[in-house]
Amino acid sequence: MEYLMRIAALVVFMVAGLAPAAHAERDYPWCVFGGELGAPGECMYVTREQCLASASGRWNTYCDVNPRVRFKQPAPPRTPRTR
Repeated sequence: MEYLMRIAALVVFMVAGLAPAAHAERDYPWCVFGGELGAPGECMYVTREQCLASASGRWNTYCDVNPRVRFKQPAPPRTPRTR
């Protein structure tokens, strides 16, 4: 019986892993760049104050306007997932 419960739990976790990832429907205006964040940075802040608070205490990071917002570039189109 315990074996079947483990298999059921494994199946549930596998199905949950196949669910589509969350996607932002808009580009947030502020990003944290630098450090180990990579090229795209963390673009999830509505206000500059939120961005500064997130960057505070992290080594070698800074806040700036999201490049997509600054240059009014549309977000890349979503590709439908195939099953």
